[in-house]
Amino acid sequence: MTSLKDIRLFTTQPHRCSYLPDQEARTLFIDPDFQVGKGHNTRLSEIGFRRSGGHVYRPNCQHCQQCLSCRVLVQQFQPNRRFERVLKRNADVHVEPVESIADDEYFLLYRHYITVRHGDGDMYPPSREQYQGFLLRQCEGTRYFTLRAGGRLLGVLVCDQLETGLSAVYTFYDPLQEKRSLGTFGILWQIAETQRLGLSYLYLGYWIRDSRKMRYKIQYRPLEVLVHQRWVLFSDTLPDLPAER
Repeated sequence: MTSLKDIRLFTTQPHRCSYLPDQEARTLFIDPDFQVGKGHNTRLSEIGFRRSGGHVYRPNCQHCQQCLSCRVLVQQFQPNRRFERVLKRNADVHVEPVESIADDEYFLLYRHYITVRHGDGDMYPPSREQYQGFLLRQCEGTRYFTLRAGGRLLGVLVCDQLETGLSAVYTFYDPLQEKRSLGTFGILWQIAETQRLGLSYLYLGYWIRDSRKMRYKIQYRPLEVLVHQRWVLFSDTLPDLPAER
């Protein structure tokens, strides 16, 4: 098993929480100079870390434990009627792997997506420097997939292949194609790809009970969440979590 004992860890100063208003956050991250292999990424994902560009991090807040890593148990997943309708609406979409998303075609779609969907967030205004640092930085196992219909670029999926599953790093798409529900389609496709690879999990990052932006993740069940370093099956009766002492 890959060891994590030689990785140095750092903690940020308190800063404004991106998801919960009036909350302060702190972040624990690994040494940015450490070369993250597939084994490291797998072990780190299993204990609640997530990759964003060149940073691998997890929340480390003193008085809040709401950010819970979550992962879909893909081999047990069955699409419900809503998901089947999304798949049917996107039956004409072709998903293809690509080596790089550095071209203008991809950046312009990213810029359009951030401007329309996240104009009030930390990622606005989008820039090429931000795009390069966030999505062109890779680790071992990083994969890019394009979504196209009739030759037109509709979206891009960025994920990391782990030893036990896939980690959904980021998805961006044409925000004007609302009827297609491309964000949902992207997750369903990654679940199917994880199944095809014979792996167990699709990691979806953090679920936060009081964040409306994160509620969509609990639709993909069965879902496990990491509670005090133990993976438990998500249910609607999951209790509120006190700060860990």
